Amino acid sequence: MTIRIKGLSVTPLSVISDEYGSVLHLLRSDDPAFLGFGECYCSETLPGAVKAWKRHNLQTQCLAVPIGCLRLVVFDNRPSSQTCGVINVIELGRPDSYARVIISPGLWYGFKAIGKSPALIVNCVNRPHHRQESDRLPAYSEVIPYRWDTLGDRC
Repeated sequence: MTIRIKGLSVTPLSVISDEYGSVLHLLRSDDPAFLGFGECYCSETLPGAVKAWKRHNLQTQCLAVPIGCLRLVVFDNRPSSQTCGVINVIELGRPDSYARVIISPGLWYGFKAIGKSPALIVNCVNRPHHRQESDRLPAYSEVIPYRWDTLGDRC
């Protein structure tokens, strides 16, 4: 997977498994990706459902998918960005792609559960959510040149 958008990063995360289950790491306060604590929440997406598009103006997203599989799409339309116009498609989930994704403010993002079961996102953001600091667009907005039905739903 090649990350082409400035302000977007993907870091593989460790999973420690034994006969009782697994410990899935996401973020530590001594990690360079830690930008402060605002809130941590989980978001469930049902199979085939699309949750898109959202853009935060101040808040940085720090998320992982510990359960299920998800296709995350990030679009950069920041006029002053070197990567303006670029789209990144990232498939996340266990067992093959457990990773942390950092999405900087100003980037549009959305996701679709691509498995046969719900996908769970854990998101630890650097500031509490305030509706007025984010923007939304419909899933099939003409502003973002991506169509959610272009890739098969496999996991």
